[in-house]
Formats: sequence, structure tokens, C-alpha cells
Amino acid sequence: MFKDEVEIFVKAGDGGAGIVSFWREKYIPKGGPDGGNGGWGGDVIIRANPHMNTLYHLAHHERILAQAGQPGGSNNCIGKNGADRVVEVPLGTVVRDRANRNILKDLKDAKDEFIVVKGGRGGRGNKVFANAINQTPRNAETGAPGEERWLYLELKLIADVGLVGLPNAGKSTVLSRVSDARPKIADYPFTTLEPSLGVVAVTEDRTFVVADLPGLIEGAHLGKGLGDKFLKHIERTRIVLHIIDATTPLDAAYKTIREELKEYSPTLAKKPEILVLNKIDLPGAEANIKKYRAKLPKKFLTISAVKKTGLPELIRTLSRKLQTLKSAE
Repeated sequence: MFKDEVEIFVKAGDGGAGIVSFWREKYIPKGGPDGGNGGWGGDVIIRANPHMNTLYHLAHHERILAQAGQPGGSNNCIGKNGADRVVEVPLGTVVRDRANRNILKDLKDAKDEFIVVKGGRGGRGNKVFANAINQTPRNAETGAPGEERWLYLELKLIADVGLVGLPNAGKSTVLSRVSDARPKIADYPFTTLEPSLGVVAVTEDRTFVVADLPGLIEGAHLGKGLGDKFLKHIERTRIVLHIIDATTPLDAAYKTIREELKEYSPTLAKKPEILVLNKIDLPGAEANIKKYRAKLPKKFLTISAVKKTGLPELIRTLSRKLQTLKSAE
């Protein structure tokens, strides 16, 4: 199940206590203090995992606790440090403080990780307090408590291409034809209830990732339909692939989506866009295409995802555009 927002409580391990101990051995009645220090508490570490694409595994684990440090021992033995607790999350996860929503870390790369709360320092044993004046100290420290905080985790999928369009524009069909993804496909609105990711193979050593997002409707940025919940996932993409049903009137298709992107985020609306008219095999599509060519301010591609018409050219166009953008970056 897809989950892109969770709240979790994280607590690092408490430091172990130092102890009061004196060396006792036959024929050495006054061996002196030998109480060891306690071990440090474990940290809680958040780490990006490129093989994950949902936060669902954290939905039922509200409390994430690291291990406490062990107490010190006699004979100057230091307590064992507590084990760290590693929390793996998908690439694109934004870690925020729950109280003020300040960003603590944006995990964009596969090797990204950071310590979100640090373990407490171990308490000192009585050996540390021995000196010329106080040769038999009978005091030791308790371990320091580990840090704790509430976090708000928000996932923004990382994909090269984000598919947008009205419900029934054929986005899921396009994704299933050009990639290895197998999204649910049916002839009714909102077939896509959660994002689907697919890998498109251009050549053996060149691939790119496409994300199919739930269809947008008018007013999506205000919370209507499903689109507002998933518009944030387009923010990570390099290219917006706008799919239009070629049998749909111009105003009801292109302008609706463009307005929703603009209202949600002006920056998002400025992303590079490739426009594609799908379902060109259906009656009425040819007449509509002529109207689109006369009125649209940009060129577009024409395809039939069902019959796989025009898909090789679409893949080549996306690949070339991505190469250009990556070179510029």
C-alpha cells in the first residue's frame, strides 16, 4: 500500500550508568576504586533506500527507539554502547520537525543518511573521581538521557518524467506500454489511486523513470478529486508529460491541467512539458487534432497507447530531452 506521509516519535538510547566499585583481591584490602563508565546510548539514524517507494512500513510503528547503553562494570570495565536504530525510507523523503515543519533533511541520494537524535553520554564511574584528596570516592553518574522528538516524514517521489492529465486520458496505458510497470487499467475515472513507477529502457545502458500520477480535475489544487494529494510528486520530476485524450475538446483538457499546475505551484507550471495526444485511433480524434494544431501554443506528439502507435518516437523524444536537461545540470 502506498503511503507518503507519516508521523513518528524517535528516541535515542539513554547512556548507561557509571558504577561505584572497589578493587577487592586477597592480600590487597585497599585496592582503590575501579568503577567503570557506562556506555553511550544508540543513535536513531534515517537512511535513504533506493529500493523503497512508500512509507507504509512506518505507518504502524509510531515509536522508534534506539538501544540504551549498558552500565559500567567493576575492574574499570566500560559498559557496552547501545546499538543504533536505522530507519530506512525511500529516496525523496523530506524529514521535518513535527512541531514547526522545519526541514531537517531532504534525502535525495542513495547514500544519504543522518542522525536525527543522538544517544545519551554514558555516566562516569567512581574511578574517574579519584584524586589525591579523595582516594575512595563513592559517587558515580547516571547516564544522560537520549534525545527525542516527533518527526513528520513526507515522501516526494523522484522520477525523471511525471505523467499528468485528466482521468481516462490513458496515462496508465501509456506507462504500461513504454515501461515495465503494470498499473491497474480500466475505463472509469480515478483508476490510478496511487502513483505507479516504471523504468523505461532506451538502450541497454540508458534508462529513465516515469511516474504515473492520479488524474487531475478542475479544482484539484483546492482538494477536489485525488490530484491535490499527489501534485507534490511532480515537483521532483525533470519533465512533465502531459497526456490528453485526442477526442476531448481543447478547453476541457489542456487548459484545465495547465491551470491546476499553475495554481498549485508557479514553479511547477514552468517545468519542461511534452504534450501528447493519445487515443488517435478513436472516432473524432482526427478532427480534434486539427483544432489542437491551430490553437495550441506548442507542438505535440500523437500516439495510440493501445495500438502502440507513436510510442518509439515518444520514448526517443523523452530520452533526448532528459539528456539535454541533465547536461545543463
